[in-house]
Amino acid sequence: MVKTIEGSRAAPSTPSIDADEVAKFSAMAADWWNPTGKFKPLHRFNPVRLKFIRDTAEAHFGIPAGKLKPLEDLRLLDIGCGGGLVCEPMARLGAKVTGVDASEANIKTALTHAQEQGLEIDYRAGTAEGLIDSGEAPFDMVLNLEVVEHVADAHQFLIDTASLVRPGGLMIVASLNRTAKALATAVIGAEYILGWLPRGTHDWSKFVTPEEVRTALHAAGMQPEPATGVSYKPLSGSWVLSNDTAVNFMVVSKRPAT
Repeated sequence: MVKTIEGSRAAPSTPSIDADEVAKFSAMAADWWNPTGKFKPLHRFNPVRLKFIRDTAEAHFGIPAGKLKPLEDLRLLDIGCGGGLVCEPMARLGAKVTGVDASEANIKTALTHAQEQGLEIDYRAGTAEGLIDSGEAPFDMVLNLEVVEHVADAHQFLIDTASLVRPGGLMIVASLNRTAKALATAVIGAEYILGWLPRGTHDWSKFVTPEEVRTALHAAGMQPEPATGVSYKPLSGSWVLSNDTAVNFMVVSKRPAT
């Protein structure tokens, strides 16, 4: 049975909910774990972001490098978790993972796959606002990855999700920049020319800039760092960290301990 978040706000005006976006990804739910399917770009993107998350957590929480389960005992929230492509690696690194997604179909896919892998992950269908309403305790880490560009109100969504970070904890936001380069590569190129993603996956007008992300996080009492770029290397077919934030970027933000 899929767990739902009690008190979850699900009205069309909810910052987390864009009904068209939820329907779009629900329709693709069964394909999440197919590395050559509709989510192939995320499978290729995963290694660089997983290493970034691990390295960031080790540095922030003072975890010795090389530890087998460096995230052991850390409570981690993956908001907009989709089919669990990040939740599972985080659980294997020792984190106590909660994965939340507005699409029940995505949660069913994630839950089934985790059970097949013998992983205990607390998957719930719902929203960030629902977690807040239900009195959920704040988390050590909140991962906000490739979701803010799909919600109804990005600014409020970032403020709401930041409230789920405990004092001394951190959030990592990953998204697509609203630039001409992102339109040309992430939308026209990836969806309409190369066919890496189904057409209509992204709405360029909903992309957010690093400055917009940082402004919302500042408003939430967080301490966001400068954005880190993620660039695609066509010769190797891999992604690497870079100084170029014009398309993909990640922002680390810390909540002061006091």
